[in-house]
Amino acid sequence: MNEKNRIDVRAAAARVLAELLQSRGSLARLLPAAEHTVPERDRSLLRELCYGGARTAPRLQLLADKLLRKPPADIEVRALILLGLYQLEFTRIPDHAAISATVNAARSLGLDRATGVINGVLRNALRNHETLQRKLSGNPQFSSMHPAWLQQAIKSAWGTQAAEIFRANNTNPPMTLRVNQQHQSRDDYLGELQRAEIAATACAISPVGITLEAACPVDSLPGFAEGRVSVQDESAQLAALLLAPVEGERVLDACAAPGGKTSHLLELAADLRVSALDIDEERLDRVADNLARGGFEAELICADAGQTDAWWDGEPFDRILLDAPCSATGVIRRNPDIKLLRRADDIPALAELQGQLLRAQWQLLKPGGTLLYATCSILPAENSEVVARFIADTPDARDNTPELLCGMEWGAAQSAGRQLFPRPEGGDGFYYALLQKS
Repeated sequence: MNEKNRIDVRAAAARVLAELLQSRGSLARLLPAAEHTVPERDRSLLRELCYGGARTAPRLQLLADKLLRKPPADIEVRALILLGLYQLEFTRIPDHAAISATVNAARSLGLDRATGVINGVLRNALRNHETLQRKLSGNPQFSSMHPAWLQQAIKSAWGTQAAEIFRANNTNPPMTLRVNQQHQSRDDYLGELQRAEIAATACAISPVGITLEAACPVDSLPGFAEGRVSVQDESAQLAALLLAPVEGERVLDACAAPGGKTSHLLELAADLRVSALDIDEERLDRVADNLARGGFEAELICADAGQTDAWWDGEPFDRILLDAPCSATGVIRRNPDIKLLRRADDIPALAELQGQLLRAQWQLLKPGGTLLYATCSILPAENSEVVARFIADTPDARDNTPELLCGMEWGAAQSAGRQLFPRPEGGDGFYYALLQKS
């Protein structure tokens, strides 16, 4: 796009947030397109406004409702008000600059008629900041910055741990690496990072993980292009380690995209026969890219994991990784738009799908084989409850989830499997249940 065709950064952010408020798209899909509409110098601010606006939206919406006599008819006007409030509440942008720039963004979007309302609401918010904070401080949605249904679900499930979960969800996630042990040890790679003046520490749970003190471009990481290291959250690194494949085995990675776990499986045992399956062809291309970077090969299958008759060749698998579709409530800090896109009535439907996939994949497993059920959810309805029902209904299934990994305890024991919670200094929220077939 020519420079003259580019638009104001706050206008671009408002368009993204307006789509999220209507549950039309996600940050992962909307933001890359929006970045092409603003000058390159403004792209970091665009990301900050979009991610920050989504992360704090439940709180900002309460503020907006207090300040507005009635909701604006135009969703982009509401989005601009939320973005203006975000700048006033959570950024170092000078107040007068935040207000004037947000009003100018309305003009950029052809919303001149709304400039008075936007200006008045933001100035009122600034003038009555302490009063508004006092009035709303007792509202759990305001303090937790989570939608009411999710705040209640987390509090109901985890009690006193809920406050720490909310805090972790509202922080920026760390950048975590997985060292390919086929090339070098974690300690050796930490030494390389030190020589490259990239501050980092070893992960507490994953024996192959490293957390960077500050995020950096992947092309600045020693050996990234050669597959010596990959970007992967610490909790997600446990999947391949728990499944523990053995040379020569046939392994299925169901719901494989974007391919980090597929590559990790092959790093652990290169002589595996791996089938990587995903329903989304575009996302399956990312699996191929990840495999190519590491110099690995796998059978790629674009199909519905639950419709096994359409793709399975009849040869059973020794091990299966089922990273099931879920609410992604354990990775909110990486995907804050979940707060806007998910609804309470999504959860029963997801749990039903998860149970269907679990039953379908079990039929593909050899007797004596293992299946690792995984989600990036922290809701028991998608995790321990799904697995407990499956075990109760499946005589040849046994929960064999290890209590220790490499001598270190991880997660919290559940009725079936173990639950990891998001930690500000460490991994995301994940659930794992390792099931053995008799």
